[in-house]
Amino acid sequence: MTAGELAVVVATVLCAIGFAALIVVLLRVLDTLKSLRGEVESLRAETRPLLAELQFSTDQARATMAEARHDLDRFDRVLGSAEAISDAVSGGGRVARAALSVPVIKVAGIATGTSRAWRRLRRTDQKAIKKADRGSTGHSVTGTPK
Repeated sequence: MTAGELAVVVATVLCAIGFAALIVVLLRVLDTLKSLRGEVESLRAETRPLLAELQFSTDQARATMAEARHDLDRFDRVLGSAEAISDAVSGGGRVARAALSVPVIKVAGIATGTSRAWRRLRRTDQKAIKKADRGSTGHSVTGTPK
């Protein structure tokens, strides 16, 4: 065997060993891929119900938010109406106060003046009656008999 033939034999043996190592590595990668496929399938089986439940919860939350938004809009309209009514009543109260305060004050003043005048007239009449009674009984103004 010549050196060239020996080199070819050594190269062939080394290539055969390299291909064998490559085959072993590829078989291990194939086993790992099979294992990975099984894990992915298991993960999908576990997550499908969770995703379905999450989708259902999201739909419920979306519906609840829509209902809350509708209720909030309705409450906003009611609050606006209440503010408008409050402003109208407040304005009406001011108008009524302005329109009625002067006549009520005048009526109260007239009533007070009338009652004072009536009391004074009654006192004057009672004094006159007492004077007349004293004069008819024979007593003097000082209360001693005549």
